[in-house]
Amino acid sequence: MSGQHTQPADERGGAGGPGVIRILVADDHRMVRSGFRVILETEDDLEVVGEAADGEQAVALAASTAPDVVLMDVEMPGVDGLEATRRITAAGDGPAVLILTTFDRDDYLFAALQAGASGFLLKNGSPEALIEAVRVLARGDALLAPEITGRVIAKFARPAAAPAASAQELKELTPREYEVLVLLAGGATNAEIATRLFLGEATVKTHVSRVLAKLRLRDRTQAVVFAYEHGVVTPGG
Repeated sequence: MSGQHTQPADERGGAGGPGVIRILVADDHRMVRSGFRVILETEDDLEVVGEAADGEQAVALAASTAPDVVLMDVEMPGVDGLEATRRITAAGDGPAVLILTTFDRDDYLFAALQAGASGFLLKNGSPEALIEAVRVLARGDALLAPEITGRVIAKFARPAAAPAASAQELKELTPREYEVLVLLAGGATNAEIATRLFLGEATVKTHVSRVLAKLRLRDRTQAVVFAYEHGVVTPGG
């Protein structure tokens, strides 16, 4: 199919072998995709396993190539990057999505987070920033600084009536885990949470992991989105 490149399933892992981070690149400009491939594959631990020219191809290739990270352009013909991100992350156990765009706009950032993206990067960033972003997402972390994420979500989030399932998941949090979620939503780091709650950082990490597991969230960024959308915290509150 024109505009996409993939590898057979039996070639997964490539020459890099175990531990290689598998990447899918989705952008409607072939030169951009090629540029990202060149940058990423200079690193021994990174491998581009597919290229998609639009969101529909991205969704299909995400299913067939099982990448660890998807680099997703926002504006593409047909199915755009935000809708493709929603479809890819809907199951909850798919790849992490890094939104790449030339637009430095808070509304895009919030829409990307709401769609399930784990990070947001401008295309005019350095190759080193791109490589580091892929590695950050591949190890299960969120890319954005919590304080920036919180600011943007506070600006755009509109709390809605929580679905019954979400309300039940919130009830499963212990009082301490709920405190941790509130502090996460306020942009606090693990060290800051530890100081506020008089806990060790290792204990905080455990609480954060349990919060994410109980709420079925991918990372800290999604926890912030969840907290604002379900009224755990409110803008300015």
